[in-house]
Amino acid sequence: MDSEKTSRLKRPVNSMPGFARNALLEGNLMDRYHARPPYQQNDYIGWISRAKLQKTQIERLKQMLEELKQGDKYMKMN
Repeated sequence: MDSEKTSRLKRPVNSMPGFARNALLEGNLMDRYHARPPYQQNDYIGWISRAKLQKTQIERLKQMLEELKQGDKYMKMN
């Protein structure tokens, strides 16, 4: 996380890990990711990155990818 960058909400902006970037590119979901509001992009990446176990990071990444594919959910909310 780069503490010098902030969103419009003055939250710290989370840097996207390489494995998440690769998954978005491989799934052709980068455009859908960037179509989300900045706070959602930041929340997803922070949520994935904060997981202590790699297994949990992967589970969270899969949830984000599925929600982007479906297009009607954000963090399991409509």
